[in-house]
Amino acid sequence: MTTPVLLHGLSEIAETYDALLCDVWGVVHNGAERFADACAALSRFRAERGPVILISNAPRPATDVLPQLDALGVPREAFTAMVTSGDATRALLAERAPGPAWAIGPDRDAPLYEGLDLTFTGPEDAAFISCTGPVDDTVETPEDYRQRLTLCASRGLTMICANPDKVVQRGDKLIYCGGALADLYAGLDGPVVMAGKPFAPIYEMSLTEAAAHLGRELARGRVLCIGDGVATDLGGAANQGLDALFIAHGIHAAEALSAQGELEPARLSALLAREGGHARFAMRGLVW
Repeated sequence: MTTPVLLHGLSEIAETYDALLCDVWGVVHNGAERFADACAALSRFRAERGPVILISNAPRPATDVLPQLDALGVPREAFTAMVTSGDATRALLAERAPGPAWAIGPDRDAPLYEGLDLTFTGPEDAAFISCTGPVDDTVETPEDYRQRLTLCASRGLTMICANPDKVVQRGDKLIYCGGALADLYAGLDGPVVMAGKPFAPIYEMSLTEAAAHLGRELARGRVLCIGDGVATDLGGAANQGLDALFIAHGIHAAEALSAQGELEPARLSALLAREGGHARFAMRGLVW
């Protein structure tokens, strides 16, 4: 496995690319505060090079996530458009309307279902499962759902998981996401379908968006994916034949960084080898 080239800043490679597909949680913010240097780097690329598409595994439509970015102070000039797993998942849900669905997730994810004419019920009577994450991600773990998911698996129900992320960084903590519940369900031999990273639908939407803003066909060799998730961000980029820049201070910080918070090549290589990930470039945090 090739060790990623360690960069001091995005400016070292910016001229090589016409568009960025950039992860949000762990790169642009940590759920509690924005990363000002990352926002500045994205703004500079957008102004001088081309479109920046935020590509997020948030299980809600982008129109519902944008106010969260505003509240964290992420400037709108830092990105051209946003595509979420929720956007890509709505088509899968629409195909299964009217359901009924057993919806697992917090009330804040309700916009995912707006206008889809779905009905909802419990696991005993559902025709399929729609999962956005734990109902209360501050205290719940996937094990809280084992009994109910075992029942659904025995019935052969398909789970549509709107957020493939297993964990996400919120401040200085890692919390469980929909992908952790999907892993449990798959381990129970339950069928799982996902549209977010690392799966193709969200990349197809994002590349189409980038080409539209660029005003011409977009060569894949001129697209750079940026993210902190080995399985999702790096895996999705590899699946699509796109270059990837790994950001080490996100969810894998404990494995990739030294005790002093510095990016260590040996630790990074060991992490990627262990997880089967590949990145062309790596940085501690995104800066210009």
